[in-house]
Amino acid sequence: MKYDVIIIGSGLGGMECGVMLSRSGLSVLVLERQTQPGGCMQSYKRGGLSFDTGLHYIGGLDEGQPLHDTFKRLGLLDLPWQRLDTDGFDKITIGNETFAYHNGYTNFAASLAERFPSQRQALQEYVDMLRKSDEEQLLFLDNPNTMDAPFDNELFTTNAYNWLHEKFDDDLLVNVLSGASIKMELHKETLPLFTFAHGNGSFIQSSWRLKGCGNMLVNKLASEIRKNGGEILCNMDVTELTEEDGRITAAVCSNGERFEAGTFISNAHPAVTCSMVKESKLMKGIYRKRMSRIDNTFGMFTVSLRLKPNVIPYMNHNKFIYEKNNVWDISEAGHDGHGILVSCPYSDTGYATHIDLLTPMLWEDVQQWESTTVARRGEDYKVFKRHTADTIISIAERQIPGLRDAIESIHTSTPLTYRDYNMTPYGSAYGIRKDCNNPMMTILTPRTPIPNLMLTGQNLMLHGLHGVTMTALFTYKATIQQQ
Repeated sequence: MKYDVIIIGSGLGGMECGVMLSRSGLSVLVLERQTQPGGCMQSYKRGGLSFDTGLHYIGGLDEGQPLHDTFKRLGLLDLPWQRLDTDGFDKITIGNETFAYHNGYTNFAASLAERFPSQRQALQEYVDMLRKSDEEQLLFLDNPNTMDAPFDNELFTTNAYNWLHEKFDDDLLVNVLSGASIKMELHKETLPLFTFAHGNGSFIQSSWRLKGCGNMLVNKLASEIRKNGGEILCNMDVTELTEEDGRITAAVCSNGERFEAGTFISNAHPAVTCSMVKESKLMKGIYRKRMSRIDNTFGMFTVSLRLKPNVIPYMNHNKFIYEKNNVWDISEAGHDGHGILVSCPYSDTGYATHIDLLTPMLWEDVQQWESTTVARRGEDYKVFKRHTADTIISIAERQIPGLRDAIESIHTSTPLTYRDYNMTPYGSAYGIRKDCNNPMMTILTPRTPIPNLMLTGQNLMLHGLHGVTMTALFTYKATIQQQ
């Protein structure tokens, strides 16, 4: 059978494309190399509890907000969502002081102005910028032509770090405003203001977490694809994309199976996608080198804690904890101090059943084990993970008294884990590093040099659940145009 569209990889972007394209009447096949679909959205079980790998919370689900209409079309609004505390959905601790993020742009600015009265006008200008970013995102979604030149937008070419320091003359406030940004890479020299705004604005509008694990979202998308006549095949590791006469004609898997289609969408990293195209008249060496040499964002070290029953109260918010007033430095080599995200999965008992602790980790920290595979990395790797986890737990316990004594079991992952499970170069948490100084080379569109090979996922314009949903819409529109 020849399909209309084959999607390589079942991460969020691939699955969302699958839903939209199958609903448009196209025959869709999703090929996934792992045993279950979902990529970083999937969860795993340990001792009867489900732990998430990448889905911790989401913003902008209320009516009129960025994700509401799209999630409604995808069927994802039907899932049980828990609204986080409106007067403190994120709590930022820097040193010994804690600051609460309030929902609503007006409330957000007013609450911080109470602590920083001299910055009231600058805070108003900050939320005005976030509103502008929201409007730009909606314009992008409404106008498919913007996918060809997103870098023309001013917010893409403005350096976020410089903009914040020009707007505010209080260094602590800059760090507070940046404090919830472990969900992106705060790279001083390159981070575009658009990426910074996207990673903060929708959460300020409204913040939510699932009343359950990430597999609920994955399973919903999978059911929508199948309901529309699409197929999903797991344990299908695509190793080659065959080109004939300037078009991809087939995806060949490691087991020898071959699947044909008119259009192909890759949810894999662009460099990995290039490696699948062994011979091509159109995908030249210069494009391949560009994709392989482009910088990637940092990875993540995750500590997942199973807790004793009825000990630690459930937290209907997230905690971001920094040892020092240097939020923008924590992902740099040789930095002083740590920063962590504390995420508490939903519980209806009033007590937390498990907690996730996340902190940035550079590839250099695990590079000595790069030639190893899962469960075969050696005792020194286990010692490294135990030492790092102990440090992170100690930081978290400063804001969660009694945490260490409440732990039943500990599960950890490093950038190596993400590399091996998701084929992400260097275990990058957020894909390609977007560069405001060179947007044309780092902010990718769905199109490749091969007309019927498209890209989707976090390596395009934006990352995160919100960003990937936007790029999936771009890829969908480009594919429909191509069809």
